[in-house]
Amino acid sequence: MSREPRRVDVALDEWIATHEAHRADGYTFFDFVTAVDETDRDLPDKPAGFDLVSHLYEIGDGDVPGVRASVMTRARVPLASGDDPAHAPSLTGLWRGAAWHERETFEMFGIVFDGFDDGTGAGLRKLLLPETFIGTPLRKSFVLTARASKEWPGIKDPGESKGESPRAGAAKRRKVMAPGVPDDTWGPR
Repeated sequence: MSREPRRVDVALDEWIATHEAHRADGYTFFDFVTAVDETDRDLPDKPAGFDLVSHLYEIGDGDVPGVRASVMTRARVPLASGDDPAHAPSLTGLWRGAAWHERETFEMFGIVFDGFDDGTGAGLRKLLLPETFIGTPLRKSFVLTARASKEWPGIKDPGESKGESPRAGAAKRRKVMAPGVPDDTWGPR
């Protein structure tokens, strides 16, 4: 088996058909589905959005048990307009185990999986966070409340700490907010 999975990029409308083909090709073991926040990367060939990623294994049986090969499939889920959530087709019709992963991805990134069915009839719902929790914590735009109320304790830029002198003749570095720290429009901290 090759240690590196075969990588396949598909359009979102080909997501289900591609996975049906993978399954027909022997990739019957579902490993995971998740998302990667690419909302800050607006490229000409790929608009800003989320990369939906799945990983499948081809499992041998009989004389050669174990993993033979794997495939990783990726599709871009575009950002929805306004307050509408992003949508993607559900893999629960092919692998029941996808339900857990799709619920987690829905909860953490806000992607709604159309056709989701985990067999309970309860529909797509939160998995890990309390029902009262508001927000999608794995999105880059999500502000960490601890950072909104408390200054970043990280290392300061050169020349700002005691006993350090700025580099002679060097341009001063631009101030950058630490991840999760809201900008000044959020008001005083």
